[in-house]
Amino acid sequence: MKKRNALASLALGLTACFPAAHAQGTGQLNVVCSVQDEWCSLMSTAFARSAGIKVNVLKRGSGEALAQLLTERSNPKTDLWFGGTGDPHLQAAEQDLTLSYKSPSLPQLHPWAQAQAEQSQWRTVGVYSGPLGFAFNTELLAKKKLPAPKCWKDLLSPALRGEIQVANPASSGTAYTMIATLVQLMGEDQAFAYMKGLHKNVSQYSRSGTGPIKAASRGETTVSISFVHDAPSEQMQGFPIETSTPCEGTGAEIGSMSIVKGARNLENAKKFYEWALTPAAQQLAAAAHQYQLPANKSAGLDSHIPDFRKIRLIDYDYAKYGRSAERKRLIERWEREVNSLPH
Repeated sequence: MKKRNALASLALGLTACFPAAHAQGTGQLNVVCSVQDEWCSLMSTAFARSAGIKVNVLKRGSGEALAQLLTERSNPKTDLWFGGTGDPHLQAAEQDLTLSYKSPSLPQLHPWAQAQAEQSQWRTVGVYSGPLGFAFNTELLAKKKLPAPKCWKDLLSPALRGEIQVANPASSGTAYTMIATLVQLMGEDQAFAYMKGLHKNVSQYSRSGTGPIKAASRGETTVSISFVHDAPSEQMQGFPIETSTPCEGTGAEIGSMSIVKGARNLENAKKFYEWALTPAAQQLAAAAHQYQLPANKSAGLDSHIPDFRKIRLIDYDYAKYGRSAERKRLIERWEREVNSLPH
């Protein structure tokens, strides 16, 4: 309750930072939100206060959000989908679940955010980016006399048997990003051979992409495969968590935003869309202790945001791995060849 009140107070204080153009708004907006709860709350509260529009928020992982839009296709109840890995947003665009909307704010965004919009034919846009890596509980590593993992190959060590958590790619965009990253880094067959070996060390495939890093922070597992920008908020709570990015190379998500085709509150959805791309709204992520790289080039950068210049990033093919057929095929192969194996 204290955290919710603090977020509400912060949102009220930040309202003054936003343009007042929407202050006389009316009606409501139904948002599916695929970022952390605190960020969802802060975004919805700040927008509601600045725009005068009631915001109803439903929290869903990106895979679950896509499934919901598919279920609602003939009678959409959602107006806008905010956040979560970009691949499911691209799949929603491909399946004609989202509306083509070319924002006048696009020139203010980084090239990777603009590219996300262009390749989806303006049905989604990048709002942030964050690299995939490892998080590890330093106290558990010391207690078990284990080295911190620095490379993908390190996760195959027999000493990590049952010590790793990662999410399930059927429900988590984080985990699908891992599969797509490994396939691009190693080649598909070698990547699946790697994931079969990794499976021996995985104790649990969580539903949520943030579940594993929270488990590592709390000592429920030693290592997680996670987006590294999720670590600072755990560290601020006093948890002994550190991160690394794979020496061989890694992928990065482009968290995205899409307006749902057939939205009942379309004008309000467009207002939120434009507002969410402003520097002030982009900086609400750090205010909610979320440290992805903002899409707006003018947004202030918190010191906790990962320095992309120090990370070995692969040339991630967002168009290919954002296709529905490719996602479906890779997840089905993972279910068939990896998840079906005994531990």
